[in-house]
Amino acid sequence: MSRDHPTPEASGAEPEAASPPEGPTPEQFVEVQQSEDFTLLRRSFRGFAIPMTIAFLVWYFAYVLMSTYAESLMATPVLGNLNLGILLGLSQFVMTFLITWLYIRHANKNLDPISTKIREELEGDL
Repeated sequence: MSRDHPTPEASGAEPEAASPPEGPTPEQFVEVQQSEDFTLLRRSFRGFAIPMTIAFLVWYFAYVLMSTYAESLMATPVLGNLNLGILLGLSQFVMTFLITWLYIRHANKNLDPISTKIREELEGDL
């Protein structure tokens, strides 16, 4: 392969130093953190995440405890070879998908508009 253009090293020229990307300053981050929008964003996230986490953990530990201490209840036949324990175990997966769907819906409606506004304000200051 022939080269029509010599590399900077071959010509003795110094390669241009890439300038680091400029971003928001630490002071700007602190200012955003103290803003009303950020407080609203944090409150909205926590208002969803904490209750959902508690609900899921209560459901999960209830299932584990029932599996351990209520064996006869969990062995109750429901439909053919399916018993209550199997159905409640499968409901753990359903609960996971339900919480994920609810979070996506919550984030799209309540979190994304605020975070987009904050990001645009921060990037607009550059």
